[in-house]
Amino acid sequence: MEPFRYHVFVCDQQKPEGVPCCAARGSARTIETLRREIGARGLEDDVQITACGSIGLCEHGPNMIVYPEGVWYSGVTPEDVPEIVTSHFENDTPVERLARMDEAALRAEILGNREKMKAGLRVKAASGALPDDLAERMRAFQESRAILTALELDLFSAVGEGSSAEQVAARLKTHPRATEMLLNALAAMGLLAKRDGRFHNTPVTARHFTSDAPHPARLASLHTAHLWATWSNLTESVRTGTAVQGPEGRGADWTEPFIAAMHRNASERAGLVVRAVDAQSVTRMLDVGGGSGAYSIAFAKANPKLCAEIVDLAAVGPIARKHIAEAGVADRVHVSAGDLRTDHFGQGYDLVFVSAICHMLSEDENRDLFRRCREALVPGGRLVVQDFILEPDKTAPRFAALFALNMLVGTRAGSSYSEPEYAGWLGEAGFGEIRRVSLAGPADLMIAVR
Repeated sequence: MEPFRYHVFVCDQQKPEGVPCCAARGSARTIETLRREIGARGLEDDVQITACGSIGLCEHGPNMIVYPEGVWYSGVTPEDVPEIVTSHFENDTPVERLARMDEAALRAEILGNREKMKAGLRVKAASGALPDDLAERMRAFQESRAILTALELDLFSAVGEGSSAEQVAARLKTHPRATEMLLNALAAMGLLAKRDGRFHNTPVTARHFTSDAPHPARLASLHTAHLWATWSNLTESVRTGTAVQGPEGRGADWTEPFIAAMHRNASERAGLVVRAVDAQSVTRMLDVGGGSGAYSIAFAKANPKLCAEIVDLAAVGPIARKHIAEAGVADRVHVSAGDLRTDHFGQGYDLVFVSAICHMLSEDENRDLFRRCREALVPGGRLVVQDFILEPDKTAPRFAALFALNMLVGTRAGSSYSEPEYAGWLGEAGFGEIRRVSLAGPADLMIAVR
């Protein structure tokens, strides 16, 4: 079976530093150039590109195999890609100077590399050394911290269209030597490019992290920098069973990045949620802890007859009203200050929406919240809960299991909860027709009917 005229497998295997591999020899740039060239020639429907693991020619990468002929290419640089596309994909003529033509030598090299890899693994295992992937996970905080420091300093804006380390340090009022070390590390990570002693933003940092970014994400990403501080207390939280420092007393410097991060996430998922819930059957909606208003905005846009009421802390109100006004739905989406832990929400709603709230609360607080949500609904009205829902044994999905620790270090009694737990609380509160709706991404829905 040949669903495509050509199927190209390009090795993108990453190995520990110092070990030959295609990734270390620039396979990512080769793949990017290949995809761009295929698109520019209008060949996407004819040529399928698949990044793959090692194909055994590590010292001669980047390597690729082109099927159906089974042509093996080695040492393919971005500069070679146009020639391959023109000669091989458009004119059916392989590029001989890059092709591996000696089948016996090719096989011998692959088998030799395989045996060297196995021998290396045996030696490593016998030495008692940690597996490479485990050691890498333990050091992963280093790259994270470098990025977060760059965001806190607004370093990518200081780099601008291209700057020396001295110029960046002068703009940021930071130490020149230390600034250069950070810039070099970010360049090593692929977040900056260094040419002739000057640093330049990459497409992704220019797109998201500069002051004039077309899709700004710096403010929202600063929430992760705040999480760094709380996660540093994980050991003590495990000892004591709760956050070392809870959410009390957090100011605008915490609230604005947090709501920005939630708005970004919600804006990405809102369309998916609206379709799953069916906004056309809703006329009056309550959005409990609605934050920036992204979900209420999406529901209001999907149904011109729908009115929504957002209840959240007073500090969040101005942020939400700004987004609502920009969306042009201020006549149908309103914000009121309240405490979702204690307030009664009124009556007459046919939809109560609770997104990313339950993980902040204890089991008893969720039971109480669901009872008050039921009181706010008309008969036949629906409660929709969106959250990171664990499987019954609570070891999957991985994101939800890790997020439980995020709640341990950041809240007094929050956690990630399982589907049986949600179903039990909803049943206790008097709901029926309880079901889970799986969505793409880390969060799912629990839907119940009064």
